[in-house]
Amino acid sequence: MPTVERDLPSGPTTTSEEFSARVFGASGPAAGAGLELAPFRGVRFDPSVVGDLATVTTPPYDLIDDAERRRLLSEGGHNFVRLILPGQPGGGYREAGETLRRWLDEGVLSVDADPALYVYEAADGPAVLQRGLVGAVGLRPESQGVILPHEDVYPGPVRDRLALMSEARANLEPIFLIHEGGGDAARIVDEAAAAPPLMEFTAADGLVHRMWRITDPVRVARISADLRGRQALIADGHHRYATYRTLQARYHRSGFGDGPWDHGLALLVDSTRYPPRLGAIHRVLPGLPPRRALERAKGVLDVTSLPDSLPLALEALTDAADRPAFLLGGGDGLHLLTDPDPARLAAVMPPDRSPRWQGLDTAVLDHLLIAGVWGVPENERSVEVVHDDPAAALDRARQAGGTAVILNPMRFEDVLAVAGNGERVPRKSTSFGPKPRMGMIFRLLAPP
Repeated sequence: MPTVERDLPSGPTTTSEEFSARVFGASGPAAGAGLELAPFRGVRFDPSVVGDLATVTTPPYDLIDDAERRRLLSEGGHNFVRLILPGQPGGGYREAGETLRRWLDEGVLSVDADPALYVYEAADGPAVLQRGLVGAVGLRPESQGVILPHEDVYPGPVRDRLALMSEARANLEPIFLIHEGGGDAARIVDEAAAAPPLMEFTAADGLVHRMWRITDPVRVARISADLRGRQALIADGHHRYATYRTLQARYHRSGFGDGPWDHGLALLVDSTRYPPRLGAIHRVLPGLPPRRALERAKGVLDVTSLPDSLPLALEALTDAADRPAFLLGGGDGLHLLTDPDPARLAAVMPPDRSPRWQGLDTAVLDHLLIAGVWGVPENERSVEVVHDDPAAALDRARQAGGTAVILNPMRFEDVLAVAGNGERVPRKSTSFGPKPRMGMIFRLLAPP
């Protein structure tokens, strides 16, 4: 199924700190120092009740399009989509909370007796693609430099997830964090994965998903000591992290003091041991005819017509990865766009951004082409995104009579450099993977 992102409420971009402060007047307290991943009592589906876990777990909520959501809901049963996308976007979350509590009462979901850290693995046959720790990450003000975002957020999706977390009283989906480790925590994770798994199944994505528990207090303490003083980058889940911080601010502003809202569910992957895959996020502009897009681009960038072969066109795009480059499609033929006019580029780029930021493909695309040359408003209805799959983006554009813009993946070093400089890459610039399977484990914010 093409991973066309769902249409979510839009609005001006902002940081998670600004959003929390604007809505609740504060961004929450500084809850200690350093990177913290705490054990929690995991909530899991009972396979004896639901059967194959592959049939009830899902991709992340924003990779489930409306057609797939409706299909999963129509099938009945206990699919996790009933908790994360129960109705129309922005609604139906009281139903999700009621469903969650009913499933707990009926034994569909069980809560582990003791707190634990969980080891999660995604493997492609014998090759382990990702392995990391699932725990309750301590929420920190951005000024502490412990958890680094690299993208801005929109208020709409944060409000959407806040409504869900408030009704469910749970962190249902982990955010995806990466850090440079290579220490004691990495060794403990690999040691734990040598034992028989707590759960194991092959999902529709073709990957084998496994999970283990770490309850030994000595191992947990060693992990805590190893993580202290490190920092993590948000690879995926900026809107969910902003929601964590907003929920934390709400509770503290209401006088509740410290509590489970000072942590949020996270998967932490050691990038030195299991490097993430960094894919591209392509754009589809359904209201922009391809011929008009091409004609308007010709005066601003160099345009090269390519053979009508996607593999050959992608090779040409890859060869041009040392500079801003885009593959334009949706109509007849494919066209490579490179070397934007320096004067036109300088005129539209935000002057307060670093040269590295101004040279990012997505920055050039957003400011020079989408907003400038094409005059397309940036919202989820005018600019759709498709993760990783260029063929799916082209198909979507052709179906809509619009234009597809295929991009090269962003370089990992650029993401780290921009985040380390206190900047944000443009929204939807990166697609880190593989993304964790949702519904394998989650965390309650209130006693069961």
